[in-house]
Amino acid sequence: MEQYQTLGLLIPPLLGSLILFMLRQTKAETLKWVSFFIALFTFSHTAYLLTQFNPQGGVQFEFNMIWIMTANINFHIGIDGISMPLVLLTTLLCPLIILTAREVRHAHAFFGLILLMESALIGVFVARDAFLYYLFWEAALIPVYFLSAVWGGENRIKVTFKFFLYTVFGSLFMLVGLVFLYVLAKSSDYAAFSALKLPLEIQRYLFWGLFVAFAIKMPIFPFHTWQPDTYTESPTPATMLLSGIMLKMGVYSLFRWLLPIVPLAVLEVQTLIIVLSVIGIVYGGIIAIQQKDIKRLIAYSSFSHVGLMAAGVFCLSEFGFQGTMIQMLAHGINVVGLFYVIDIIQNRTNTRDIKNLGGITQTAPALTIYFTILMLGSVALPLTNGFVGEFMLLRAVFDKNVYLGAVAGLTIIFGAVYMLRMYQGVMFGEKTSHTENVKDVTFQESMVLLPLTILVFVMGIFPNLFLNLSSPAVAELLKILK
Repeated sequence: MEQYQTLGLLIPPLLGSLILFMLRQTKAETLKWVSFFIALFTFSHTAYLLTQFNPQGGVQFEFNMIWIMTANINFHIGIDGISMPLVLLTTLLCPLIILTAREVRHAHAFFGLILLMESALIGVFVARDAFLYYLFWEAALIPVYFLSAVWGGENRIKVTFKFFLYTVFGSLFMLVGLVFLYVLAKSSDYAAFSALKLPLEIQRYLFWGLFVAFAIKMPIFPFHTWQPDTYTESPTPATMLLSGIMLKMGVYSLFRWLLPIVPLAVLEVQTLIIVLSVIGIVYGGIIAIQQKDIKRLIAYSSFSHVGLMAAGVFCLSEFGFQGTMIQMLAHGINVVGLFYVIDIIQNRTNTRDIKNLGGITQTAPALTIYFTILMLGSVALPLTNGFVGEFMLLRAVFDKNVYLGAVAGLTIIFGAVYMLRMYQGVMFGEKTSHTENVKDVTFQESMVLLPLTILVFVMGIFPNLFLNLSSPAVAELLKILK
């Protein structure tokens, strides 16, 4: 039965989405709870797999079946120490994201697309065959495109088309690289790809073909221009999927499909990528400080944080790898919580402009507490989830280059400036005409915010619970690069 366990993660949300697509006449609230329980079931299965998972055991819960016999392509999936934390993050956040949805038109399609995207995201993290991975990669793009284009803001069509062009453009480069590797390996299996010992000249071309796709998805400077507009115009659940989970596809893919396959090219260009990442850290922080729209501010904050993760990956050290792994989890939790707090505030006040807000602490004490905890996690206060990863990542960059480390360290200052400025402007001061009658969070809103704020402290106080999941897999990856 173990070989079917990973299939148990992919099938429930996929079948659930197909069922929801057919329930056109069902009430939106009913569809919301149906999709929630399907996503919750998927999370409970992940929790079970976590109890059976052995971090020292390599790839586990494998399912390997011939898919296209004549092309030697298999439906090969499995979970190891690098994929398990991200499967956990995806299945944890998806039921919470579903709960954040307010009244939506065409609810059967809306919730069906979220479940379809969950299945595709899990597929990206568990695929052990290159073409299966590519299929899931592209499948994850389609639902979020429609979520943003149909349920987004006024400029949704222009913004989502730009997002679509960027991601498809990057995916084509990746496809060319994967096909080239397939021709050389005569197989599309990950093990066959990683066993190739390619000359540096070939690795250089492959590196850029793969890296561009991953850099756009994260995104890192200068491939980021689609991100702020897309995050701002998308409906809140789609923004959460993009920022909380989808950008992790790019970071994960660096570990899985770039570093082990083109290690010589990685060593050659690592300083350049770290420099680009550090530019993104500083640039994102400076632009975030200037924002008046709080949703757009968090979008630039996310861009700045992912720059630090990318820099950590290319430091090629245990601190960099492990810091990135735990920071992916912490960032996903914090950014989903912050976008939901912003959604609650916008729903109550009909504005996201800092100058129109203020005094919310006077009538919404529970919201204030949730916002405070998530904000402090985002600025990496000690004993919160953001501190562990940020400390490890900055240490990795400092070890690599003290000057780059010093510049990257500005993220601490910039983060404190824009987050505390936003928090003060939104929550304190005098009430405005928009905030006179702001109500506190409801029970359903607390169902989302309470587990996220608890995790801020659990990850900050007991980081080894999460670091131990990936530690052996990280050690094996480092051996390949040395």
